[in-house]
Amino acid sequence: MKQIKISEAVVRRMPIYLQYLNELHKREVQTVSSQDLGQKLDLNPAQIRKDLAYFGEFGRKGVGYDVSYLIEKIRQILKLDQPLNVALVGAGNLGHALCNYNTYIKDNMKIVAVFDANLAKIGTKINNLAVLPMSELNKMVSELNIRIGIITVPAIEAQNVANQFVEAGIEGILNFAPTILKVPEEVRIHHADFTTELLSLAYYLENEGEKMYEPTMD
Repeated sequence: MKQIKISEAVVRRMPIYLQYLNELHKREVQTVSSQDLGQKLDLNPAQIRKDLAYFGEFGRKGVGYDVSYLIEKIRQILKLDQPLNVALVGAGNLGHALCNYNTYIKDNMKIVAVFDANLAKIGTKINNLAVLPMSELNKMVSELNIRIGIITVPAIEAQNVANQFVEAGIEGILNFAPTILKVPEEVRIHHADFTTELLSLAYYLENEGEKMYEPTMD
């Protein structure tokens, strides 16, 4: 049977669904329709149904989706039903914030090791995690079965950190440094560039209310 390739846009919407479903679960809401989801998340209900249908039939016509069941299934889709350990390099302000966020994460994805090249930071603690030297990266990735790496270092150091992650066997990288990094094809990398997002937001503010047209060929 030919395997269907799921688009990146669909995968990126799954955590959005999960987050809202978790909110519903906290409020003890038992079922939700695609119309309700679409209205809350500002998405087309048909798109939501299509997204979920890629992974199975989770809803019942006229009833909607069982909230608890759909949470369980999306967690399985996102591989959150199993431990997924994360390493972070860069024990600065952003690194501190991300490590402290560990306290509020209820899923199995956790930052389990923090590294920095600054000797003054080695041994200090962030949310009960001792900052380790970069020389221990390979060993800890292997010992703790770490599969994802987060980069929160200055742009000039980011590629070197990415290279060390790759060498250590990291499979996915989340890069917060304001630079584009090169990694092998088998390593997945996502860029979280605050500067780019802010600049693009400024564009839309300046063009608010204007209808933009794509050029057409006669």
